[in-house]
Formats: sequence, C-alpha cells, structure tokens
Amino acid sequence: MRIPVETFHLDNGLSVTLSEDHTTPIVAVNLWYHVGSANERAGRTGFAHLFEHMLFQGSAHVGANEHFELIQRAGGTLNGSTWLERTNYFETVPSNELALVLWLEADRMGELLPAMTQEKLDTQRDVVKNERRWSVDNQPYGTMLEKMQELVFPPAHPFQHSLIGSMDDLSAASLDDVAQFFSTYYTPDNAVLSVAGDFEPSETRRLVSEYFGPIPRGKGKPPLAPMGLPPIFGEHRREVVYDNVSLSRIFMAFRSPVFGSEDYYAASVAAASLGLRRGSRLHRSLVREKQVAADATAFTFDLAKATDLLVVDVTARPETSATQLEEEVESEIDRLCRDGVSEAEVRRATSLIETDLTASLQSAGERADRLSMFATYFEEPGLINDQIDRYRAVTAQKVNEIISSRFGENNRANLIYVPREGVEADSVLAAAATAD
Repeated sequence: MRIPVETFHLDNGLSVTLSEDHTTPIVAVNLWYHVGSANERAGRTGFAHLFEHMLFQGSAHVGANEHFELIQRAGGTLNGSTWLERTNYFETVPSNELALVLWLEADRMGELLPAMTQEKLDTQRDVVKNERRWSVDNQPYGTMLEKMQELVFPPAHPFQHSLIGSMDDLSAASLDDVAQFFSTYYTPDNAVLSVAGDFEPSETRRLVSEYFGPIPRGKGKPPLAPMGLPPIFGEHRREVVYDNVSLSRIFMAFRSPVFGSEDYYAASVAAASLGLRRGSRLHRSLVREKQVAADATAFTFDLAKATDLLVVDVTARPETSATQLEEEVESEIDRLCRDGVSEAEVRRATSLIETDLTASLQSAGERADRLSMFATYFEEPGLINDQIDRYRAVTAQKVNEIISSRFGENNRANLIYVPREGVEADSVLAAAATAD
C-alpha cells in the first residue's frame, strides 16, 4: 500500500504533512517537537518530560485540563509522549472536529506562557515525581531504561542521563526554566505537524495557515553536545541489579546502526529473527525447547542520532537462576555469531515486519505519527512509502555482516535483574558481579 503524502511549509518554518484517507470519518493530528531528553542541560534532567505535562495545563485561551475535556467531549482521544530525541502530542477525533484540534495545538504553541503559573508547575512537578515513584522506582524492572542508558552511553553523552529525570533535578526546576525551555524549543521552526485521515486538503491548509501562521519562529536552539560514538563498545559490559522482582531477567544491548541508515534495516531484521514472536530463535530455543525462559524478545530503540541500540530481553522461569539465564542467552548469541541466519529466517522476519507495518498504517493515528517521525528526523515524510521495499531488500548476507560486526563479545552490555531473595542462592552471579 502507498500512503498519500502532501507537504508544505509556513513562513515561520512549521513543516506540515497531509495524508488524505476517507475510509473512516476520523482524522488524526500529530505534532512532533524536535526536543527530547538529549536536549536537557546538566542539573535539569527530566525537563522534556516535565514539559510534556505542562502543555496540558492550559494556554492563553484554554483552561487547565480543558484541552483534555474539549477533545474527549468531542468524542476523541489524545495524549503525549517524550523520548530521547523528540516530544509529541497527538489527537484522533471525528472529522468534523479537526478545526478544534488545530486551534488547540496552535494556542498552546503560541500562547502557553501567559497561562503558566508557579502553582501549575508545582502541581505537575509532583505529578511527575509520583509517576517516577510508580513507574520507575517501585515498578518491577522499572529502572531498566535509565540503567541501560548509564551502562551503554558515556557520562557526557546526551543520551546517557535519565529520561524521566532525578528527584533533585525536578525539585530544582523553576518557572524561569520553563519559560526558557518553551521559548527555545516549542517554536514552529522546531516542529512538524501531520494530519492523516478524513479531511479536505484545501480547507485544512487554510486552517493550518490561519492558526499557526501568526506564531513567530524561534531564535534558534543550542547544539547538542558531541554525539559521535564508535560502532562498538570495545568491551563486554555488565551490571547486576538486585531488585524487588520475582523473576530474573536479562537485557543484553548491542550498539547498532542508526535508524534510517541502510544497515539499520539489516539490524532490524536480525532483531526480528532473534526475538519477534513465537517462531523466533530465542523463543523457540529458550522458551519452548530448553524451557529456561518465560519470555524472550528483541527490538531496536530506533535512535536516529549517533548510534542505535539493539536489545535482547529474556525473562527467566521461576526455577532458572540468573547465572543460568545469562549463560543460555550468551550461548544463543554465540551460536548466532557462529552460524549466522538463513535466507528462510530472513524471509520470515521481513514478512512479519511487513505485516506489522502494513497493519499499523491502517490507523490514522499511527500513520500521522510515522509521517511526523520521518519529517522530523529526515525532513522526508515520504520515506513512509519506502520502508517495505527497504526491508525486502535485506538479504541473509547483509544480516550476517551485521551479526559478524556487531554481536561479538566486544559489543555486548548485560543488564541483569536478580530477585533480592535470590542473592544468597545465586552466589556465582554475585561473585562475578563483585569481580567485575
């Protein structure tokens, strides 16, 4: 399937992508700002995520939480999310409510600061702190992302620090910090707007120009700290975390080609061969045959700057120790390096990826999100139509070249979670961790 893609730019720098589809009477709006945790300065970690919350606290003509109320009253859904490289906001509504969504997004892009108060900042700071307590500090394996970032990225790297931020940094955020962050990054020339679904293009162009056109472009944003990294770690890294979990679990990460590069697609297929659904190598071997794991998957982070990460995620069965789990996973990766993958495995993996991609693009919301992604990272939303062909071009030889260069012991980082009550029983792992 080919997705219709139409693009234009406003004089203030806003990039707009339209994808018309009258299959169902709904329309999705997706707004990406090219700012994430990588753009945060020292002492203000978690600020991008905190700001995601602040954008739902009202603007000059919209009351606190009224954005949610108006969209939900119109029969729509909405949310936002933050990642290392971007922050996005998205709504899906009945087609006749498109003007409402565009006006709401434009009002908070252009008129957020007049409605910002210390009380709102204090409230949302507490919300984010509670989110950290609930989803990170007191959630099984909840610290995985920030511990993985610390393990695989050097201290000065923009991807190294916590996405949700530390309690101290969140406490230190001031109203002046909020104003500066907004003025620097929440500008039309640092944003991409995508509209997908049932709409009339000329009317949508008019609405976008009317609502977003008067917003002035920004004054520029500071460059990121140096992002370049070698293609491999150059060593076998390892960290053991004793936590309040019931099952041991290992996350094994590899530095991998950046999202969108030619080699990325071969790495993505390698990940799918390893851990995409029940027919994958890890699931077949560790879950079904050896029965040492309860679950096994593999995925890429899809980072578009410096380097990507490919992660193998395997959870032990209750009777499997962390030591045995790590040995079994290492053995499977060693076997992959030794034997490589076959053309049949590659075809299975690419077929699954193609099926998932095609199914996801049936959703107006997912389509708008992917258009925004390609527009933000590569300034080419039309790349959405090249993805299946790029996966189909992947051969076993290309995948095996990635495996040979990226899956060796000099490019592995093991993050191992062990139940606290299993520390004494798992003395071998504890000794190894001490030795490391």
